[in-house]
Amino acid sequence: MPDRRAFLQTLAGLPLVGGLFSAERAIAARGAREFFKELGVRPFINAAGTYTYMTASLMPPEVTDAYQYASRQYVLLDELHDAVGKRIASMLGCEAAMVTAGAASALTLGTAAVLTGKNPDFIRRLPNLEGMKSEVIMQKSHRFGYDHAVRNCGIRIVEVETSEELERAVNPQTAMMLFFNDANPRGAIKDEEFVALGKKHAIPTFNDCAADVPPVENLTKYIKMGFDLVTFSGGKGLRGPQSAGLLLGRTNLIEAARLNTSPNGDTIGRGMKVNKEEMLSMLVALELYLRKDHAAEFKEWERRAAVIRSAAISVPGVEAEIYVPPIANHVPHIRVKWDQQRIKLTPPEVQKELEEGEPRIMVRNDDQSLQVSVWMMRAGEEKVVAKRLRQVLRSVTPT
Repeated sequence: MPDRRAFLQTLAGLPLVGGLFSAERAIAARGAREFFKELGVRPFINAAGTYTYMTASLMPPEVTDAYQYASRQYVLLDELHDAVGKRIASMLGCEAAMVTAGAASALTLGTAAVLTGKNPDFIRRLPNLEGMKSEVIMQKSHRFGYDHAVRNCGIRIVEVETSEELERAVNPQTAMMLFFNDANPRGAIKDEEFVALGKKHAIPTFNDCAADVPPVENLTKYIKMGFDLVTFSGGKGLRGPQSAGLLLGRTNLIEAARLNTSPNGDTIGRGMKVNKEEMLSMLVALELYLRKDHAAEFKEWERRAAVIRSAAISVPGVEAEIYVPPIANHVPHIRVKWDQQRIKLTPPEVQKELEEGEPRIMVRNDDQSLQVSVWMMRAGEEKVVAKRLRQVLRSVTPT
């Protein structure tokens, strides 16, 4: 493993290399405590994406400024909830909105709203569904780990595969229809038909779009399409607090969702607290996101991806392509493959080398290839990733 000091000195000579290294220098210059170093926790260059276990995105300075502003004053939480929700709804053209404790929290609270309405007895009793509807219809191809957040409310998910099966599944116990936006290409019932079926049977429809920004148009697309509830993660593409999310939808449902969570006691969402800092900084993150030049940002991501692809294919036996996932994480990625008879490393082994090396770099793999994402990198870090990836691949390449 290369000496850390020597490697940092080498990087310091590279133009535009900022990110992790400029941050380290800034901390040292201020004489501030380096908490992660004290705790023995190693930061990393995020070449993977907005994954929760990697703490997703970094908040821009304007967002952290808003967080700090809110931390220095007291307000009544419900008043701030009202004001922030009203502002967000006006920005996105929906009836109502609220900041939640992430998109998974929004799934629970939106489902609770559909089940309980504003009935205080029902709200207190969740997940005991006595006297309430108890079924949520979902396409089998849309089942995913996060539907546990919906099942937290005590409901039973009824799986269907076709529109005919869905209509047969509708019964007096049907409370809601749940849609996982990233699975739209896989399901037989596409988004617009799903909404139409919900309206036909007067059943609320809920679309989980947690990771589906960018493009910016998605923030308004699905409400306009007719979904009654839509959620987005706050700490992914929007670059708000990682512990925040957005729940958008009909006024009566957002009002009921608010009653099912903090600061109200004896509710299923009492532990899903969103404090004043998260509300205000989530609002500012959304304002910034709506104002930015998205086309220019996408071109910058393409440029970064080209830098890494060029470095990878400079190693004999390596192939690399730039691709953009169709829905979730709709940003440029690089898929790197190589002749493993020539380069005696598997993708998981290369991932391990990058993670354990200096600097620490996080990527992903599918056993057949390495996937590198550029949109969560800071300025100049694409050059660092390109250099390290080339070094690792060349280290076992025969001359």
